[in-house]
Amino acid sequence: MAEDEERVPGIGSDGMPDVEKLGRQRPATFASLWAEVGFGVALLGSMLLAEFFVSGFHIILPPLVKELDIPAASQTWPSSVFSLITGAFLLPMGRIGDKYGGYVLFNAGLLWFFLWCLIAGFSKNYMMLIMCRAMQGFGPAAYLPGGVMLLGKIYRPGPRKNLIFALYGAFAPLGFFLGILMGGLSAEFLNWRWYFWIGAITVGVVSVVSLLTIPFDFREKRVAVDMDWWGIATVVPGLLLIVYAITDSSHAPEGWKTPYIIVTLILGVLFLVGAWYVETRVSANPMLPADLFLPRYMTRLMVALFMGYGTFGLFLFYSTFYIELVLDQSPLTTAIWYIPLFAGGILIATVGGFTLHLLPGRLLLVISAVANLTCMLLFAIIPENPNYWAYVFPSMLCATMGIDITYTVSNVFITTNLPSHLQGLAGAVINSVLFLGISFWLGIADIAVGETSHLGQRQSYKVAFWLAVGVAAVPLLLLPFLKIGSAKSDLTVEERQRLEAEAQSTEEVAETGEPARQQDAEKRAE
Repeated sequence: MAEDEERVPGIGSDGMPDVEKLGRQRPATFASLWAEVGFGVALLGSMLLAEFFVSGFHIILPPLVKELDIPAASQTWPSSVFSLITGAFLLPMGRIGDKYGGYVLFNAGLLWFFLWCLIAGFSKNYMMLIMCRAMQGFGPAAYLPGGVMLLGKIYRPGPRKNLIFALYGAFAPLGFFLGILMGGLSAEFLNWRWYFWIGAITVGVVSVVSLLTIPFDFREKRVAVDMDWWGIATVVPGLLLIVYAITDSSHAPEGWKTPYIIVTLILGVLFLVGAWYVETRVSANPMLPADLFLPRYMTRLMVALFMGYGTFGLFLFYSTFYIELVLDQSPLTTAIWYIPLFAGGILIATVGGFTLHLLPGRLLLVISAVANLTCMLLFAIIPENPNYWAYVFPSMLCATMGIDITYTVSNVFITTNLPSHLQGLAGAVINSVLFLGISFWLGIADIAVGETSHLGQRQSYKVAFWLAVGVAAVPLLLLPFLKIGSAKSDLTVEERQRLEAEAQSTEEVAETGEPARQQDAEKRAE
């Protein structure tokens, strides 16, 4: 028996998986530690780059607006179209990942991203820039669900999975900081085009590492997955049209009364109503299957995440503009002020990765929601000449606590409670809630800021911060009632299903004298 255990690490003397040992050891997919390190570099780098091209773009926008002569009504689009495209196409991309595997989806997304980051640096006018930013959005739409899919399939429930997911989430604020830093350096000492070219070089390096280290799963046997074309044809345009109407309404000639805003909003709602009908009544393989919501409290968790991620988006956008435009700080000073955001994120990820299996998920989510609320409240009450250490510094720490803990716990919970053939969908849903939450609430805040612009820039931004306080308060009404346990070592969904099937078969043998499988075989033979 000792020899058997040596040949099959992680299997106990009773033939059952030793979940504690398996949850801590390196996955068998990786031949060596260096192979796992390369995989980690590719996954963590991809998350970093998604945030890099969100945050830094705001820094280079002023010189870019001047050089490309972007009209005031179009200045928000180069920023918002990236997140809009990414959020709308995550679900179809997740289905592609479940069908063809994470290797193809992840690497195709990175290579596509590299191409359009490179081209964006050569933009000759604002229409070309907007098109490049839109095309960029398809890259993260592919590799983000692909990354979560790979992490969810390769790592078993346990401390090792908790650590890699914690680091994965921590690289979001790190990418945000580096985006601001490189945007500031490019704007002050180089040219805004170098922001895209430096990013493209980094994407190229990550792509090479990814192609060499990501496990090739294209030929793996997997549950047959069909594309839900009717769902794609209704969900994607519905999301695009509604978010477009909300985002553009504050800049339209007559606001919400502008005819194309009204038409766009109505069409978006009709498409989503059609999507609900198709997904529940028509499609045999819906893009959002009922299995996704089998884990208890999944719907309430999704609502809380939508609000929490929206709060983080509001913080990133309006705190940057407030520091630069109201507090009159330079781009480089702004980047320095954000150091606690990424430094705290790395610290929380490291500590959380080793302790996440010891603490209840519900408690961690409540702590993150309180941190989200606190970071927005500090900016809402910030005085005209604030003390950095009294207001900005603690707000940065609370912001990183809010996003890192939320992202890690929700990722671990969702991927652990879904089977391997739905891991691509899990990654798509997680990131859809993230990007759509940010896009939706930024659109609402843009309307609020536009309607209160007569109060002056400082006060209108304060309106956005108070809106964010209200949004951040909603999860505190939901999260205390979610029963999410600690992320300890455990069986996978497939192992639990197999054990349940074996137990049921044993009961049937005891009752009838022959296993159900044998009965089924005899019936088929007849």
